[in-house]
Amino acid sequence: MRKITLLLFILLVALTNSSVAATSRAIFAGGCFWCMEAPFEKLDGVSEVISGYTGGAQLNPTYQEVSAGGTGHTEAVEVLYDPQLVSYEKLLEVFWRQIDPTDADGQFVDRGTQYRSDIFYLDAKQQQLAEASKQQLEKTGRFDKPIVTEITAAGKFYPAEEYHQDYHSKNPIRYWYYRGGSGRDDYLDKVWGKDRQK
Repeated sequence: MRKITLLLFILLVALTNSSVAATSRAIFAGGCFWCMEAPFEKLDGVSEVISGYTGGAQLNPTYQEVSAGGTGHTEAVEVLYDPQLVSYEKLLEVFWRQIDPTDADGQFVDRGTQYRSDIFYLDAKQQQLAEASKQQLEKTGRFDKPIVTEITAAGKFYPAEEYHQDYHSKNPIRYWYYRGGSGRDDYLDKVWGKDRQK
């Protein structure tokens, strides 16, 4: 009985460690974080998408501080995913189809560096893949202006206040009213057409 209990314990530890090891992180900024959650959440292999703030030096920033500008932070999402089920390259593909990469001063109706687009890489491999995807997008000629989305080493990511998490599902009417009025969907439909990933 003791041996069986020990074997079960070892198996449980192994399973726990393998599931932890299978979780990777990615951080993307594409304007309003409400609009960036849903596209990633739809992907098989993504376990969670967290809205938050990153890119600045201020500790524990609040929504009011970040949205007012001056903190150096930008609204972003942290994507937790299983790389065995969804690749970082796929996440990059989804990211590019959510933003206007030619706008250095914000995204759609949200203006200021706190709404800039940015890929925050967590290691050298992510940096390499992000740079390659940006170059590949530039070569397509899809945009008539330079692609200015930044690729930056990730710093600390601060989760946003709870009421911002999954805003699109908690407040669907307000969310769609905002999203529809922001010009994001009109722009993405025009640029990507049938290739757009919603």
